[in-house]
Amino acid sequence: MLTNAPRGTKDILPAQVGAWLFVENKIRDICGRYGYHEIRTPMFEHTELFHRGIGEGTDVVDKEMYTFTDRGDRSITLRPENTAAAVRAYLQNKLFAEASLVKLFYIGSMFRYDRPQAGRMREFHQFGIEALGDGSPAVDAETILLAIDFLESLGLKDLRLSLNSVGCPKCRPVYRQRLQDFFRDKLDVLCGDCKSRFEKNPMRILDCKADADKEFMKDAPKITDCLCDECREHFESLQRHLTAVGVDFELDPRLVRGLDYYTKTAFEIKYAPLGAQSAVAGGGRYDGLVEEIGGNPTPAVGFAAGLERVLLALEKQGLLPEPEAGTDVFVVAMGEETQQPAFGLLTKLRRAGLRAGMDYAGRSLKAQMKQAGRAQARFALILGGDELREGCVMCKDMEKSEQEKVSLDEIITKIVAEVKG
Repeated sequence: MLTNAPRGTKDILPAQVGAWLFVENKIRDICGRYGYHEIRTPMFEHTELFHRGIGEGTDVVDKEMYTFTDRGDRSITLRPENTAAAVRAYLQNKLFAEASLVKLFYIGSMFRYDRPQAGRMREFHQFGIEALGDGSPAVDAETILLAIDFLESLGLKDLRLSLNSVGCPKCRPVYRQRLQDFFRDKLDVLCGDCKSRFEKNPMRILDCKADADKEFMKDAPKITDCLCDECREHFESLQRHLTAVGVDFELDPRLVRGLDYYTKTAFEIKYAPLGAQSAVAGGGRYDGLVEEIGGNPTPAVGFAAGLERVLLALEKQGLLPEPEAGTDVFVVAMGEETQQPAFGLLTKLRRAGLRAGMDYAGRSLKAQMKQAGRAQARFALILGGDELREGCVMCKDMEKSEQEKVSLDEIITKIVAEVKG
């Protein structure tokens, strides 16, 4: 139906926008304190960017991307995530020439063809950060701290941080072989997707929801047993950094994340009251992505948080802010002769920084006062023929149910003083 939004999308109505702005303001505040700068990338990119960046064999690339051919016969994809796009912008605009460590953040819509459910839509919104140019585990720790500080600044408590290392191109082939040796005699009981992943990318089997609860999964090889010396030291150093600043975490050897570009650190932050969809933020290091997309070898790390899930968590815990008060002042014009003077007064009120409104239909006093009430106006200014000739206006305090005549020359000053203190 034309009156329904496409499945998996939703309108953010005026009554809900305040909650989104509340979260976005927290994002910009925390990113400013950590030295991150906002970037805005296009809503769509060349499909190859995500094929190379995210990786073949992932659910995102194989099943979930919104891909189409444009009028120039080019394959275009609505962004399913923003890291690959941020790296493309980093390279195209030579941001690497500006600083050895480039720190970016973004807020925006992403698109994945998935089964809609609470906290997971086909158009969803992410906040994320990317730190490009430094391979120190201290930058990993800072990334995780920013995510935790952001969520805690909203009032969320009892967050659970899970950590893992997914290795690097040197040690991952060893792990790949161990996984294939382990799963080879279990192929008959794996789901269809995992059977194809066995050859393409066996690590993805660990991320499968269909096979996750099968008894043998708990005995699957751990990648931390296969790490090279460099990856092991990086992972241990990250843990020392987090412990030094009092951040609790749990090690999860099956945490591999859903995208292929991760190397070394992988992490996820969960908020248990959300139940099955408890992950509110996650990320890790992706030291090979910049080179994969066409740049020089560049270490990088980042995370993303789903804003729908964050808002759902805030709603469940009663942490959303109260909606802002409505109109400061409502102008009531009585009779045709007062319409233009009332409009002039309305304009002056707005230019003085006040939220002001009026009725343009020339309705009765009673109807206009009801409209002022629905607008949650603090004051109603009633301008009739007598008031116009006297050069004044009847000012009604809607909270106190008190009214008085005030000169038109003085009314702006009075209302500004009352409203803005």
